[in-house]
This record gives sequence, C-alpha cells and structure tokens, in this order.
Amino acid sequence: MQADITDKILELIRLTSTNLPSDVEERLRASVEKENPGSAARGALETILKNVELSRAQSTPICQDTGTPIFYVYYPEGEGWSTIKLRKQIRSAMEQATRLNYMRPNAVDAVYDKNSGNNLGGDDFPSIHFEEVEGDLLTIELMLKGGGCENVGAQYSLPDSRLGAGRDLGGVRKVVLDAVQRAQGQGCAPGILGVAIGGDRGSSYYKSKEVLFDKLGVRNKDPKLAELEERLTSEANTLGIGPMGFGGQTTVIDTKIEGMHRLPASFFVSVSYMCWAYRRRKMTVNGTEIQYE
Repeated sequence: MQADITDKILELIRLTSTNLPSDVEERLRASVEKENPGSAARGALETILKNVELSRAQSTPICQDTGTPIFYVYYPEGEGWSTIKLRKQIRSAMEQATRLNYMRPNAVDAVYDKNSGNNLGGDDFPSIHFEEVEGDLLTIELMLKGGGCENVGAQYSLPDSRLGAGRDLGGVRKVVLDAVQRAQGQGCAPGILGVAIGGDRGSSYYKSKEVLFDKLGVRNKDPKLAELEERLTSEANTLGIGPMGFGGQTTVIDTKIEGMHRLPASFFVSVSYMCWAYRRRKMTVNGTEIQYE
C-alpha cells in the first residue's frame, strides 16, 4: 500500500516558500560587496538579505507573491507509486499550505476572474509533471515562480531583423540581452536566466523553466553553451539595471542554457526570468527516509 506523504510534501512547500536555498543566498551576499556603499543598489540587496533572514526565522513567505507552484515528480519504475494518489496528495498539501499562510491564494480563474482561495484550479494549478525513472528513489522538486518575473519572460523567433539576430549563438546572445534590457527592474532583479534554444513554442518554454531547477554555478556540459552562460551573465551586468532596477553592478547572478532539437523552419529562443526570490527545493523518499535539499 502506498504511503501517504501529504505532510512531507507540506513541509517541502513550507521550506520552498520561506527558506531561500543557500546557493542563492551566497550569490546575493557576494553581490552586496560589488555595489558602492550607500548606493540604492547596495541598500536594495541588504534589504533583500534581511528579508531572507526574517522569513527563515519566522517561517513566513520570502515574498508576498508566493508564485506559481511548479512540481516535477520523478517516480521509480516498479515501486508501486501511483501518480493519481501522488497528485491528490500534492493538491491536498497545497491546500493546507495555503490555509497555514505558507502560500498566498494565487489561483485565479482567467475567464470569471474568481480566486479559488486554496491555490487549486482545475487540473493545471498547481502545475504537476510526472516522469518515470529507474532506481528506487521518489523525487519531488518544487519551484515557486513569481508573477513579476514571469511577466518579463520572452520568446524570440530567429532570425530577428529588428535586433540583427541570426540563427546562431550570436543571435541567441542578442535576444537574451534584449530580454534583460526590456525587463529592467520589473523582474525583481537581480535575476537568474533560464534559456532554451530550439524546440517548438511550448516545449521551448517548458525547457527554459526546467533548467532553473539546477543549482547556481552548474554549467552546461557543452563547452560552447557553458561559455555563453558565463558571457551572458557578465554582459547583463554591464547594462546598469542593477538590483530592483536601481542601477548598479548586479542585474543577473547566473544564466542557464539548454539546447534542443527543432524543425528546420523554426528557431525559437525562450527566456524564463527568475527573480532574486529563487525558490526551489527538492525532497527524496527512500523507503521511510525523507530528505530535503
């Protein structure tokens, strides 16, 4: 009989909403030293870090916009995990998390403009993706993606004559930097860029979010893409946008890129912008043992 892990998933949601991952916090703290003392940029970063500390200590949401919940569930082949039951447990945990104020009620019916009040909306909210994997570990990953940074995401179809961007990595560089420039402070910088090259319109956007589940500093195995990741982060930080758009040296703290196959007729580049409140956590279940990262 499958175990009921609703309470464990509830803890995953609480951790994700209230406890910023250490790799993100380390990047933010390092960014403070790059900004001039007394500047608006440094003040914004110091306020952000104080908020991070208070949220962790008081178990309150890092941001008032607790974001769109995006779950990826990797369930082991032949271990008896039912995706139907897991979906029910995730939705039950989300409802409890909303009641306990770890999550703000965010699920609004787009047709009737009515908030469900419990972060449940049809089969699409929260967003839950299942994938069967080898081994015996059940892994559930959660990302909470805020509306502000989601609004400044962008998708380009190359070639783009407006930007002089062709169907190559040079063109990818141009459109990604254009997306950052257009976002300004509206994406709650300093941000993290998730970039997908290729695919169709839908799969490209999905991949640009999936890559954001990786830890900061983990480079693509393809040396060309790894080099472009580093270059885009560096060049984005020369745009002068800075934390929350106040100017300064820190606009982007990392870039992650994934290449995909595409049709000959299409060349999409999708950019998912993640705000400084880079909320993502993972839990693994191995028998009765539960671990959180």
